[in-house]
Amino acid sequence: MIFIIKHIKRAQKGDGDAFLEAFKKYEKDIYRMAYIYLKNENDALDVVQEVAYQSFKKVHTLKYPEYFKTWIIKITISCSVNLIKMNKRVSKLNQKYIENISIMTEDIPLNLTLKNIIDDLNEKEKSVVLLKYYQDYTFKEISEILEIPLGTAKSILYRALKKLKKEFLEGDNL
Repeated sequence: MIFIIKHIKRAQKGDGDAFLEAFKKYEKDIYRMAYIYLKNENDALDVVQEVAYQSFKKVHTLKYPEYFKTWIIKITISCSVNLIKMNKRVSKLNQKYIENISIMTEDIPLNLTLKNIIDDLNEKEKSVVLLKYYQDYTFKEISEILEIPLGTAKSILYRALKKLKKEFLEGDNL
């Protein structure tokens, strides 16, 4: 933690190399979070680049260097959601493929089914679930990242878990 604080303070004074060292420490976390949202390696890498650019450009606005990771994860979520909105495209599947998919669904692994169910959550619910269970953040950290009250973070998580359970049980084809 002291390493990050020192590097961020130097970066805030204009030291690009110090920023790069701090950023590299969390680059994999940023990629993972972006990939969870985007499910595409190239898009996730684009988000990592965008987060690097935005965070470097605005590092001077970070009041507490010890919250650097929380800050860049928040930027990552924002960039990922923005990219999803920009890429909203609907493509229709050929009827022949739909018939084949229904035959194959019996063999879909549980984790793929859970990922699909998570995709059905709204953005806030999805963010809370991913931060809690994929990134192991505490409720306090989640509330800070998403800028919502602590109680709201808990409510959103429990509401999302209830939806996930309902969807999973209704799917009941596993």
